[in-house]
Amino acid sequence: MMEAMTREELRAVRREGVLGDLLDPLTWRAGLYVLLALPAGGLVMALLVGGGAAGVLTLPLIIGAALLLGVLWLIGGLADVQRALGRVLGLRFPRAALAPAYTGVLPWLRGTLGAAATYRALLFHLAQLPLAALCWAVLGSLLTLSVLGLGAPLWLGGAGTPVVWRDSAVQLGPLAHAGAMLLGAGCLLLSAGVLNLMGRMWSRLALALLTPDDHEAARREVLALRQAAGRLALGDDLGATLLDLARQAQAASTAQTVTLIAPDGELLAQAGPDRVLLDFPDDASPLAGPDDARVQLVAGRAVADLPVTLPAAVSGGTLRAVYPPGQRPGPDELAFLLSMADHAGTALHAAQLIERASARAGEQERARLARELHDSVAQALYGISLGAKTARATLERDPAKARTSLDYTIRLAEGGVSEMKALLFSLRPDALEEGGLIAALGQHAHALEARHGLRVTAELGAEPPLSPAAQAAAYRVVQEALHNVVKHARAEQVWLAVRREAGAVVLTVRDDGRGFDPGAQGRGTLGQRSMRERAADAGGTLRVQSEPGQGTTVTLTLPAQEAA
Repeated sequence: MMEAMTREELRAVRREGVLGDLLDPLTWRAGLYVLLALPAGGLVMALLVGGGAAGVLTLPLIIGAALLLGVLWLIGGLADVQRALGRVLGLRFPRAALAPAYTGVLPWLRGTLGAAATYRALLFHLAQLPLAALCWAVLGSLLTLSVLGLGAPLWLGGAGTPVVWRDSAVQLGPLAHAGAMLLGAGCLLLSAGVLNLMGRMWSRLALALLTPDDHEAARREVLALRQAAGRLALGDDLGATLLDLARQAQAASTAQTVTLIAPDGELLAQAGPDRVLLDFPDDASPLAGPDDARVQLVAGRAVADLPVTLPAAVSGGTLRAVYPPGQRPGPDELAFLLSMADHAGTALHAAQLIERASARAGEQERARLARELHDSVAQALYGISLGAKTARATLERDPAKARTSLDYTIRLAEGGVSEMKALLFSLRPDALEEGGLIAALGQHAHALEARHGLRVTAELGAEPPLSPAAQAAAYRVVQEALHNVVKHARAEQVWLAVRREAGAVVLTVRDDGRGFDPGAQGRGTLGQRSMRERAADAGGTLRVQSEPGQGTTVTLTLPAQEAA
C-alpha cells in the first residue's frame, strides 16, 4: 500500500550544494531518531528478553505462562510505539484495522502466532538495539574527529608550539592547524551525509517490518468504499458528500491530505492538515505511476492526481493526494484512490441529474398550471366579461334578462374563486395540513358546481382523523374521481360523503351518470390504477362499483389515526 522513494527520488529531495545534507531538515530528524533509538532499543530488548527469560524460568508455575503471553502481547504493543517513534522521520503508517474479536486466550494465541506481522515486528525489536549501537559508534567516531579537528587551535596550542611524540618533537605551523580544522569540517559534513543515509536506512527498515499487513489495509479500503457508497445513496448535500468522500479516502490511505478540485481549479473539498497545491510548479518532477494517475515530486513530497470522470468521458475535476516526505503511494493505493475519485464523479453526476430533474419538474409544473388556468380561471373570467357586457346591454330594455346575466356572472365568479383556491391547494403541499381535508373537498365541490353546472350534494361532517399522507391520498383520489365524473360520466348530480366507521374513514363519490363495465378494458383504467396505488400507499383500499346506465360509486377506505 505504501512505498518508500527510490534513491534517485530521495536525492532529488535533498538540497544542492556542499552544505545540502547539513541543512536538510531530514538530517536533523534522522539525528533525533538515532538519538532516541538506542535507549528505546535497550528498553524494548530488556522487556522482551527479560520477560521471556522470566517466563521460561517460571514456566512450571502458572505465572510463567502468563509472562510469556504478556511478552507476546508486548511485541504488538511495542510495534505501535515504534510506529509512533517513526513519525520523527516523517513516516506515516496506514491506520491499523480493527483488531479481530477473540472469544478466548487460545484463539488469540493462535491468531497472533499465525500473523506474519508478529514476526516482522519481533525482528525489528531485536535488530533495533545493535543497529542503533552501531549508528552511535559510527556517528560518535565521526563527531569526535570533527570536534578534534575544529578545536585543533585549542588543544594543539598556538603556531610554533612543539608537539612531543615519544622521543621526538614536531613544531606545527599555521598550515597544520588549518589542515586539522579542514579535516574536522570534512568529518562534520561526512557526519551529516552518514546521518542522512542512516535516516533513509531506518525509514526503509521501519516501512518493511512495521507496516501492517496488506489484508488489513485492503479491509480498511473496502470499508471506506462501502461507507462511500452508502453516503452516495443517502446524501442529498453535494458539498457534505464530497467532504465525506475526501475524509474516507484520507482515513483509509497513507496520504496526509486528500482534496477534490473542480476543473476550473476551485477547491471542492479537503481532508487533512496541509494546504494543498492547486497548481504544480514548473520544477515538478514526474514519478512512475499508472496511466490513470499522475504522480509528481513537488517540494520533496509525492503528489498523486487522479481524474474524476463523469459519463461520456467528461472531466469532473481531480482527486489530489499529498504524501509525507520520503513516501509515495503504491499501485494498490492508487487503485483505491481512483475508485474514490469515481465515487466523487458519481456524486457530481447525480447532483447534475437532480438539478436537471428539478428544472424539468418546474417546467412541467408551470405548463400544468398554465393549462389549469386556461381551462378554468381564464374561461371563467371570459364568461364573467361576456355576462357583464350582456347585462349592461339589456339593463334598460329587458331588466329580467339582465338579472339572469348577472346571476350567471356571479356563479362564474364564485366558481373561478373556488377553482383558484383548488389550484392553490394543489400547489401547496402543506395546504391540507393548514386548512384540512374537509375545507379542501368543500372548495373543490363548489368549484365543480360553478364551473360545470353539476349539482353536488356534500355530506362532509367533521375533520376526519387521518395522517398527513392519508389526507393527501384522500384528496387526490376524490379529485381524480370527480374529474372522471366531469370527463366521462355525463352526470347531472354527484354525491360526496365522508364518514367514520369502526376505526376507519370512508370517502364516497357517487354519480348518476351513464356508468361502465368495470371488467372491460377501456377508458378510466389508468386513472383507476393511479387511485388504487394512492390508496395502497396510504394503507387503505379502493372499490369501484358501476354498471352501464346505473352510475358509478367510488369508495375509499383509509385507517383512522389514533388520538395521541
